Amino acid sequence: MDISFGELAPLIGILGVLAIGGWILTTWLRIKHGYPLDGAWGQAIYPKTGDEALERIKLLSSENAQLRAELGSVKDRLANVERIVTDDSHRLTQEIESLRLPRN
Repeated sequence: MDISFGELAPLIGILGVLAIGGWILTTWLRIKHGYPLDGAWGQAIYPKTGDEALERIKLLSSENAQLRAELGSVKDRLANVERIVTDDSHRLTQEIESLRLPRN
């Protein structure tokens, strides 16, 4: 069974149109949602800029600062708890209190 180029040409044409259409669709979706486009070597050639992007950056920056402050507070509290737990007088107090409890 021999297949000639004339028989495959329509199939090749359809596949080519579908591939180009898919590329155009994905490029349009990336632009619509603000993703950067990739150049031939993978570099970003269309980073999203505009008011919406700047607002997102400001929001994320303020949230980041808030979370860092909260993390610093948690670290301070943890340091205090570690100091109390590892304190010898605390352990001694616990031992004394355990001796005061009535045994059943």
